[in-house]
Amino acid sequence: MRRYELMLLLRPDLEDDKLQAAVEKVTRAIVNGGGSLSKVSPWGKRRLAYDINRHREASYFLIHFDIEPSQVREIERGMLISEEILRHLVTVLEDRGPADELAPAAAARSADGDGIDEPEAEDESDAPDLAIEPSVDTTIDDVAEEVPAAEEHAEAERPA
Repeated sequence: MRRYELMLLLRPDLEDDKLQAAVEKVTRAIVNGGGSLSKVSPWGKRRLAYDINRHREASYFLIHFDIEPSQVREIERGMLISEEILRHLVTVLEDRGPADELAPAAAARSADGDGIDEPEAEDESDAPDLAIEPSVDTTIDDVAEEVPAAEEHAEAERPA
């Protein structure tokens, strides 16, 4: 089983009993899928960063739960059908399965220790010199002299 976090954004015009019914519908789907709820916390109404279906606010709910990964898609399908839910996002918090289920790349990283791959420098003399020296010989006065000359040249090329 994996631990997931679900953020629900519900329509702001729903009454409290309808909000609770919508959240109850989602939690029932989680439990019916073989999952278990860890935490359900209402965050209240908050202003959205952009309009969603002409709504400027939404009622936020955060749900933590444990479930098999194969059941998450079915729960999301039910949330997409619901008209009360403006948006939802399911994220994996942690993997609670045995270590032999890890992906080969993840297993290799965990075998290294810290999981950070750093290139090993052989010798500092092999490293390229990154010092950049300025190569500009032009001054502001030189540029100022060229601008009027360019304007005169452009006027000379115009047909009369």
